[in-house]
Amino acid sequence: MTLRIALPNKGSLSQSASDMLRESGYRQRDDSKSLTVMDVDNDVEFFYLRPRDIALYVGEGTLDVGITGRDLLRDSGAKAEEVLTLGFGRSTFRFAGPAGRFTEVADLAGLRIATSYVGVVRAFLEERGVDATVTRLDGAVETSIQLGVADAIADVVETGATLRQAGLATFGEPLLQSEAVLVTRAGADLPASYEIFKRRLEGVLVARSYVMMDYDVAREHLDAATALTPGIEGPTIAPLGREGWVAVRAMVPRAGSQRLMDQLFDVGARGILLTDIHACRL
Repeated sequence: MTLRIALPNKGSLSQSASDMLRESGYRQRDDSKSLTVMDVDNDVEFFYLRPRDIALYVGEGTLDVGITGRDLLRDSGAKAEEVLTLGFGRSTFRFAGPAGRFTEVADLAGLRIATSYVGVVRAFLEERGVDATVTRLDGAVETSIQLGVADAIADVVETGATLRQAGLATFGEPLLQSEAVLVTRAGADLPASYEIFKRRLEGVLVARSYVMMDYDVAREHLDAATALTPGIEGPTIAPLGREGWVAVRAMVPRAGSQRLMDQLFDVGARGILLTDIHACRL
């Protein structure tokens, strides 16, 4: 049975999702107008849909799995669940209003809130016992306050520059920290190729987060060096032609790898190299 996968057809998640799948060894569309792509070699078919609709298709069982944003998943109310975070498309969802008017979420009681994510906002307010009117507006919602449609807004905030230009400021705790996620229907009977698909995505995530570090070190400093580079299952250690020295190889987190090179140098390691990892299975 062919695995049927929903992907964003446009928007901020689309290109990153396709890039990740190419890194995972899957065929992707060459024409942005294509609605489907069949990858015969991997027994997978991709469907390019509106990001907001993906959780609904998966939740109803029309498609097996999909990639969408956590914000869109929560807003949809679909019977789909998040099974893997994908490390791109990160954003923060927050309330905003005229600068200086609001300090906390409770201040919204009895007021009007404009948002593109009605489901997320209503659930957040209900959990905190705040009774407010939530209105759906598609597209930019910043002008809704100036036009008298709303008293406050709830929207994705990146730098906050757009809000400041509109004379608005964020307040209260964030509603949601969102990013791209892999979703499927809870309890669904999925094709065997699903586990391979998920494992490949996990391999790309690891490859993006780690680098391979190689270095030479005298045996007398080996314990200190390997304490810094324990690797995943343990470092690979091989003797060198130079007596009393060994070569060490280990996977290390990409973040902080330059500082780690400095630490290794300080304990006596030499010939220290970093190499990108393009794919892996752990």
